[in-house]
Amino acid sequence: MTGLPILVLGGKAAIIKKAADLGFDVVNIQKPSAFDPAVVDHCTDVLLVDYQDVPTTTALVEALHARRPFVRVFTQTEAALQTAGHLVDVLGLPGNGFTVAQTLHDKSALRQVLNAADVSTVPFLKNPDAATAREFIAEHGPAVLKPTMGSGSLGVRMIGSIDEVDDAWSWAGQFGLADMIVEKRLVGREVSVESFSRDRRHTIVAITGKSTGEGVVELGHVVPADLDDAAVVSLHRLVGEVLDAVGFVDGPAHTEIMITDDAPYVIESHSRRGGDRINELVEAVYGIDLEAATYRLADEDDGPLEIPAPDGAAAIRYVVADPGTVQSVTGESEAAAADGVDVVKIQVDVSDQIHPVQWSEDRCGFVIATGRDAAEATRRAEHAASHIRITTVPAGASPSPTMSQIMSEIDEVLDAFADRSSEGGGR
Repeated sequence: MTGLPILVLGGKAAIIKKAADLGFDVVNIQKPSAFDPAVVDHCTDVLLVDYQDVPTTTALVEALHARRPFVRVFTQTEAALQTAGHLVDVLGLPGNGFTVAQTLHDKSALRQVLNAADVSTVPFLKNPDAATAREFIAEHGPAVLKPTMGSGSLGVRMIGSIDEVDDAWSWAGQFGLADMIVEKRLVGREVSVESFSRDRRHTIVAITGKSTGEGVVELGHVVPADLDDAAVVSLHRLVGEVLDAVGFVDGPAHTEIMITDDAPYVIESHSRRGGDRINELVEAVYGIDLEAATYRLADEDDGPLEIPAPDGAAAIRYVVADPGTVQSVTGESEAAAADGVDVVKIQVDVSDQIHPVQWSEDRCGFVIATGRDAAEATRRAEHAASHIRITTVPAGASPSPTMSQIMSEIDEVLDAFADRSSEGGGR
């Protein structure tokens, strides 16, 4: 490779290949626990270091940058966003610095910024006790309890009334939810807006419709969402205001919004492309790969994204199963043969343990289908997914994993800049 040198934190081999295919010289810093040998073919260097160990990663990157300066620092991994923003500042490179990354990573910080700017104002409290939460719900009605940092709906719980507060606080204590916010529950139709920015100019790429069923974990998406023109205009305006309020510079953003009877309100926003295969849905409909577009930011001659009219619609439907030990998985071939189906992926095997669906990683697989419009694509994905049967038998009673146990299992921390002065860490 002889292209411009870029630093990429984290990332799967298939995503990093997109940077190499564009001609960039990629240096990848990856956690040892997440290393995939396939990435080596797409990089000039692969360095196995925990990128959430900020002091070590910073010292390493500064040494590398002195030897051959990077033109950009990128990540498309949620857990690396804080470190990437910090490195943008340290190296003096273009992009979203630490303040932007931290504001979007920390849900309470985002609420503070938006409320101060009078953009999508939503009442909230940070780290209230149960008594204060009861007072909040008495004033504002049903609420949502969630960790200040995290993704995938991990640790999110609805509180319908004052009578449910004690149970919610008991659960939060058992789960180990130490740093949290309580905010007014937004009721309506949930969507996300996929955007892309360059030099603070924000372009709306797609609007994604969502389905969560009766819980908080998303079970399906469709691109584009079936919305009237007035709703689309209001969402475009709101996302532009949100990104301006947080000082967003460039790259993809994924902003989750509830369209209520009164107005659209922000649920949360992220300085990355949407997860849950939303990028694949966007590419199927608009021909735009937001992962590749992110790397093209390193090419100063690359122009703004041109957004074509949608070519049909694409939908994903997730497969879930009853908790227990998997006995059998059937119906995959029938699902793959259904009309409009592009992808079927089952992510569990016989003898695997299935947990209750508490966050995105508890889902068991998915189906992606396309159609002429959102309704047809959704119907096809749901129909294909209905063929898949995952049979389980109840497992012996065992305690639910805590937040720290889950984070340890995936080798991540919620806040890479938490006070670790005794360990020499921190910003």
